[in-house]
Amino acid sequence: MATAQQVPDILSAQFAADPYPVYRAMRESAPLIWHEPTQSYLVSRYEDVERAFKDKDSVFTTDNYDWQVEPVHGKTILQLSGREHAVRRALVAPAFRGADLQHTFLPVIERNARELIDSVRHKGEADLVDDFATRFPVNVIADMLGLDKGDHARFHGWYTSVIAFLGNLAGDPEVAAAGERTRVEFAEYMFPIIRERRENLGDDLLSTLCAAEVDGVRMDDEDVKAFCSLLLAAGGETTDKAIAGVFANLLTHPEQLAAVREDRGLIARAFAETLRFTPPVHMIMRQTAAEVTLSGGVVPAGATVTCLIGAANRDPERYADPDRFDLFRDDLTVTNAFSAAADHLAFALGRHFCVGALLAKAEVETGVGQLLDAMPDMRLADGFVPSEQGVFTRGPKSLPVRFTPVG
Repeated sequence: MATAQQVPDILSAQFAADPYPVYRAMRESAPLIWHEPTQSYLVSRYEDVERAFKDKDSVFTTDNYDWQVEPVHGKTILQLSGREHAVRRALVAPAFRGADLQHTFLPVIERNARELIDSVRHKGEADLVDDFATRFPVNVIADMLGLDKGDHARFHGWYTSVIAFLGNLAGDPEVAAAGERTRVEFAEYMFPIIRERRENLGDDLLSTLCAAEVDGVRMDDEDVKAFCSLLLAAGGETTDKAIAGVFANLLTHPEQLAAVREDRGLIARAFAETLRFTPPVHMIMRQTAAEVTLSGGVVPAGATVTCLIGAANRDPERYADPDRFDLFRDDLTVTNAFSAAADHLAFALGRHFCVGALLAKAEVETGVGQLLDAMPDMRLADGFVPSEQGVFTRGPKSLPVRFTPVG
């Protein structure tokens, strides 16, 4: 087994500036690293991360979420297994697929995209991160749940605090305390709303969660609150960075941007390739229930395994020319890209595949399409070169563009 000293550390400034060369070194010479600061084993090859996510042998569990997620969200569906997980997933999943998503929430998505674009389309310039990406998914989720969008600043502050807690690999006590305060504040905000909604059910997602029943099981107030907290953080942060990532990749590959402008059906391809090339989430952890052999060595039972999605998604054993953004690549199946059978690893795989993947797809397709309609000559601000920031989650912090003003 390799040691962290053989490659730059994931907590180093070098890694934060550009993790992809470090990922390459890991895959080639250190596919399994014991990382002392996080007390976890780092795995970087596609085959190992895929195995951890699919978990056909019940070796890899989500027990790590007891300490990683519960302090900020409460007990969530991520921590459950077996029948308990299946029933809870059956309670929430219908709202995120099929007719419910298409007929109930697609109009919400379209309206929120239009409102944000209308606020900047006359200016001739915008920052796609500040003016759109950071606002759009949070507004959509608040609208879906029937919450007050006027509380956007609070929602954004909460999910930023939660993501900081989850990405607190260095163990900063102030970040940890802020995340735990968020759990208390969000509960104080949500519980009165949940109780009121149970008395006056509507057609919003929160009402659906309150009323849902499978095999005689219903979600209690804590279950509903925890799921809303998870949805706000995971749905906000990841879709925020995904939309920014799609545009960063397209604007720096003008020929592919031109193809998407010509054929909006290619937006899904651009999104799928962005999830592979510059995924919003770079690391997901699992815990071993038994000793397991991976590339580079043996991981003992009861260990935490940090699955490096950003590394695995650029494994040359899985993808041809993996460090090239190419929405036309033939080794990424777009028809499966938003399902548990996906080729990329950005949404995890198997039974813990992201329940909101189709919601994210609908948001990206709608948001990107409407932005291209409103700003057909969109281009990066002169001299600006997009760059990513972040370690646990990663994406462009700013994306200033210019376009011909309309309206």
